[in-house]
Amino acid sequence: MNSKLKGKHFLTCEDWSKEELDLVFETSFDLKDKFKKEIPTRILPDKTLFMIFFEQSTRTRNSMEAGMTQLGGHAHDLTEDKMQLSHGESAKDTAIILSRMGHGIASRNCFYGIGRKYLQEMAKYSTRPVMSLQDDVYHPFQGIADLMTIFEYFGKNTKNLKVTISWAYADTHSKPLSVPQSQILLFPRYGIDVTVAHPKEFPLNKNIVNKAFENAKVGGGSLRFTNDMDEAFEGAQIVIPKNWGGFGYYDVDEYLKNESECKKEMKSNLEKYKDWICDDHRIKLADRNVKLMHALPADRGHEVTNEIIDDPNISIVYDEAENRLHTAKAIMSLTM
Repeated sequence: MNSKLKGKHFLTCEDWSKEELDLVFETSFDLKDKFKKEIPTRILPDKTLFMIFFEQSTRTRNSMEAGMTQLGGHAHDLTEDKMQLSHGESAKDTAIILSRMGHGIASRNCFYGIGRKYLQEMAKYSTRPVMSLQDDVYHPFQGIADLMTIFEYFGKNTKNLKVTISWAYADTHSKPLSVPQSQILLFPRYGIDVTVAHPKEFPLNKNIVNKAFENAKVGGGSLRFTNDMDEAFEGAQIVIPKNWGGFGYYDVDEYLKNESECKKEMKSNLEKYKDWICDDHRIKLADRNVKLMHALPADRGHEVTNEIIDDPNISIVYDEAENRLHTAKAIMSLTM
């Protein structure tokens, strides 16, 4: 594929113009159509992608690896124990070496105050495109898959579409801020009216929020916040109930210095809000044709009830998950 985006890093959608993102969506829809028709798309024959995972993954790992296979290339699935990372090898050295051996590097590193910096360091020294598979600030692949799904159900003119992103209770682990932050940055650029609901102890990063307000002004969308989940659901056409940790409540340096104490406080705060769940009561507050989205895995019975997430008239989470494949293939095709 002859692309003007070849070699461009994909660390956040913020680094990509709307025109560039429109090309991503155009390519994603084309690749999805060809996938459905079983038309081969060997756009990256014999090319190699190195994937470095510091955390577990289902959709991200498989969308990238399957995507590379379908594009005619190969993906190396790397983890800390398979590399010299466990012995302290730097991001710089890793990036220089891998970019000389292959054609792209993708990494997931969600450690708070660390992940984003690690990916930026790799991008600084890599001669090949570096792609963020999620860090502590951004999850760009999830953001574009979400927006592609919205286009499928609501059309590409999303002006004044009402989307609610709500914190929800979960007891599995302290999830990164990166998914909701990527959504509030991206959606308003396409004219979407976004409402964010969260308890006061679980805010998003202030700098990200400020940038999201700027994006809304330019893109014609809007952004508002509330500490009332019911209020946020009223009239919403799309609801995205998802847990995220209370990292935004702390300064990064404060958190890294007192990580153990901060985690204890987050856990204590978490237990106050077990009633923050997407259930039949709340879904009835939304638009009669409301759709449910979620990046998955959902903490069933905590973030959302089985009744709602398994309702085929409401839930579009599996379409959303499938679109991780097609958008991943689009990014790789355009940059590698």
